[in-house]
Amino acid sequence: MAFVLPDRYIWDFWTVRDGGTTHLYYLNAPKTIAHPDDRHANAIIGHATSTDLVTWTDLGTTVQPSPAPAWDDGTTWTGCTVKRPDGQWMMFYTGTRREERSKIQRIGAALSSDLHTWTKLSGNPLLTLDTRWYEDYDPNATGERPWHDEAWRDPWVYPDPSGQGWRMLFTARENHGAAPGRGVIAQASSPDLLTWTAEAPFHTCGKFGEMEVPQLFELDGWWYCLFCNGAKNQAPTYIPAHGQARMTGTHYLRSRRPEGPFEMIEDQFFAGDAAGRLYAGRMVPAHDGRPLFMAFVNMTAGGTFGGTLTDPMPMWRLPDGRLRVDARAYGLPIDPDDLAHAPKA
Repeated sequence: MAFVLPDRYIWDFWTVRDGGTTHLYYLNAPKTIAHPDDRHANAIIGHATSTDLVTWTDLGTTVQPSPAPAWDDGTTWTGCTVKRPDGQWMMFYTGTRREERSKIQRIGAALSSDLHTWTKLSGNPLLTLDTRWYEDYDPNATGERPWHDEAWRDPWVYPDPSGQGWRMLFTARENHGAAPGRGVIAQASSPDLLTWTAEAPFHTCGKFGEMEVPQLFELDGWWYCLFCNGAKNQAPTYIPAHGQARMTGTHYLRSRRPEGPFEMIEDQFFAGDAAGRLYAGRMVPAHDGRPLFMAFVNMTAGGTFGGTLTDPMPMWRLPDGRLRVDARAYGLPIDPDDLAHAPKA
């Protein structure tokens, strides 16, 4: 069954596999908060494991805010987990400070030998905003300029395809252009996972206020970068083609090369709809290597916040390289012609 906690909301998540076990790290907050939207200010990182991606063993809290004063004494938000060359594991995550009302985001990491017990690095944060390319938070700005936070979050770390160290993709906003369309996927590089240098954006499109929770992966000779976005954070000038409604959910970029350039080849979100049923989707590899898709349930059929994770869903590419997922179990339609290309069970 899908991953559900009776007393806590669950949303953004990421996974890492070690042998036959998949480790799930997920944001969560108590359902006793006044409103589901308040979960962001009360987030901690939980941990669960599974051998089949369906039945999960919850292990409770694994990383939470540090005692004040600290760069992450407010919240611990979305990240990723990678294995270092020395066999240790690193969890990269987003931290905020209560003194700053969690408006300023920074990226740091924790270290583990077993994926269960984590020690935060003394050199945190590892990456802070670089104003050469990216927008900072200015609550006193006027006109279109103010945004609700300093976006610098959701790190996705992977080995540099050139063999030269490591790379990171993350959520940020460029420092020029119309404010509602400044959302970009930012990038940084590191020789050793500890020293990071921000670089010019990985992808810009001018259509979204945010391009959240990026994830890069390869499938059948194509490289895909997932990201998510809500309809309320789209530029007014962005009008989807063919009369499509603005969507909330998970979208993708595509390239033949991991370094890009990447393109958004269709307006239709491959795992989204106008109701915003699912959000922050991830490709999660099955134990036989098949690509599966999981997301969190954002809006229920009754129009309330879901706060649970989905079961894994089949994901595949069409012959022309477009990406598809079968999310009918969660109310998302799919073209029968696309479904005909789905992998056989």
